[in-house]
This record gives sequence, C-alpha cells and structure tokens, in this order.
Amino acid sequence: MAGDQQDGGVGDILDRLKEAGEKQDRMTIGTLRDEMGQRSYGPFLLVPALIEISPIGGIPGVPTALAAIIILFAAQMLMGRKSFWLPGFVERRSLSGRKLVKATEKLRGIGRWLDRWFHGRLRRLTEGPWVKVAAALSILLALTVPPLELLPFASTAPMAAIAMFGLALLVHDGALMIAGSLLSGVAVAVGLGSIGG
Repeated sequence: MAGDQQDGGVGDILDRLKEAGEKQDRMTIGTLRDEMGQRSYGPFLLVPALIEISPIGGIPGVPTALAAIIILFAAQMLMGRKSFWLPGFVERRSLSGRKLVKATEKLRGIGRWLDRWFHGRLRRLTEGPWVKVAAALSILLALTVPPLELLPFASTAPMAAIAMFGLALLVHDGALMIAGSLLSGVAVAVGLGSIGG
C-alpha cells in the first residue's frame, strides 16, 4: 500500500495522488488518506489545503468538506494519534480521478518550487509541542472556511496558512511554521472582517 512508503517532498505526494487518480474514475477520501501515507502529519494538512486552492476548490461545497476533513485530522494530531481515523460516510465520499489528476498537474510547478526552497531550517519548531500548535491553529483557520466559501476566493488565505503548516511538518522547516503562524493571524483577521462586512 502506498501509505507504507516513506513520505518525501511535495512532488512525491503529488506523484502518488496523480497515479491514484489515473487508476480510478472516482477516488474516495479513504483512498486519498492511504495514498498520503501514515508516517508524517504534514500531508494530512497540506494535501486538502492544496486541493482547495486548486480549481477543485471552486466546486460549491468542496471547501467546507475539505475544511471538515482538516479539522478531523488536526483534532487527532492534537490527541497524538499516529494513524488517522475517518467516519465511514467521510471515507466513502469521492471525487473525480480525472479532476484530481488535473489538480496535481496544476500544482506541479508550485510543488517543485516548494521542494527546492523549503527544507530543514529550525527543525525543532516542527517537533514536539509545535505540532500541536500547528494543529490547533489549523482547526481555527478551517472553522473560518464555511462562511468564507460564500465569497469568491476568500477561503484561499486560511487554506494557504494550513498548507504552510502541512509543508513545514512534511519537510521539517521551522521557518515555514513561523510564516504559517503569521499568515494565520492575517487570515483570521481578514476572514472575520469579510464575514462581518
């Protein structure tokens, strides 16, 4: 199973998702979870956030569904779980394999750039209690997504911050953890302003 492989960078994750999308007309959320692997928390925040930022995120209801999945994953990170559980009705939800392949192709350039520039700085900030800090902030950010979905592209900012946390954990880059924390504050402030306006 792909989940047994050692996690690499963003390119490795995108390759796995593309291959899975090419093999199946419909991809379940449970299958996506297995493809992301179980040895790092990073992909479980990064991949749903990247999917939301991709064209798939423009489908009504998808941002909220992805935010709910992120909350489920992040809550289990807070509890220190090493393998992630999803309720059956979430595991069985599916998306088009063809659209998943298109999304991974759109993200390929970004993935290469991220892998080239982000790795191994301030590693301590991606371990221990900092993982739980990232999980808690990701939950807060994901909670802003459902109301923001009503506004074009408004949910991109919180999802970008979540993606930063996921990438930081995947490539062990503490500088990205700091950047994600700063972007979190901006995203929550902008989100609350958009909702209030």
